[in-house]
Amino acid sequence: MTDSIPTGRAAVISPHLDDGVFACAGFLAAHPDPVVITVFAGRPAPGPLTEWDRSSGFEDGDDVVGRRREEDRAALSRLGARPRWLEFLDAQYGDPPDSEAVAGDLEKALIDEAPDAVLVPLGLFHDDHRTTHAAGLAVARRQPDRAWFVYEDALYRRIDDELAARRAALQAGGFRLEPAQLPVRPGEKPAAVACYASQLRALSTPGRPGTADLWAPERFWRLRW
Repeated sequence: MTDSIPTGRAAVISPHLDDGVFACAGFLAAHPDPVVITVFAGRPAPGPLTEWDRSSGFEDGDDVVGRRREEDRAALSRLGARPRWLEFLDAQYGDPPDSEAVAGDLEKALIDEAPDAVLVPLGLFHDDHRTTHAAGLAVARRQPDRAWFVYEDALYRRIDDELAARRAALQAGGFRLEPAQLPVRPGEKPAAVACYASQLRALSTPGRPGTADLWAPERFWRLRW
């Protein structure tokens, strides 16, 4: 099955400042002026570095989120895409927000951007990914005139049973997934991924998943209800 986006205007909803490119770089490169709306892109209060941020090569006093936003902007520029950053805090910095609060800000952003198609993550494993997924579903019900798709969360899609559990949860919630072959240009992905130097460094440290999964084919489903 092949799905087309009527005017080519698309938005990818990304949990963190890298997930949209890690999972959808080829898709972004194939569409004119797409926007990536990153949910957990807020700056935390000053304090000690988290283990992840230290593994990423940051030092005490660094503007970690500012540097990561620079990486995100550079990566998206490679793909002809634009960033839009929401101000929710990554789970490593504190208590997670309610998915309805995220849905409210996400809905406003989509009204501003007015895409014809929206891609949301399947919401695998990580709490921030699950919150982003739940918020995306809530907005989909409020904005049914857009074409809604879901994409596989890179890295987490390798965890046993995660995909099957998410599909079952969607079906129980009244949604169905139809495989979609969206246009992609994978040749642009390596240069974009390379912009996330801090995240690639952390992923490659002992005990972390590495980066091999980033090069697996991008997969999408049309979301219907």
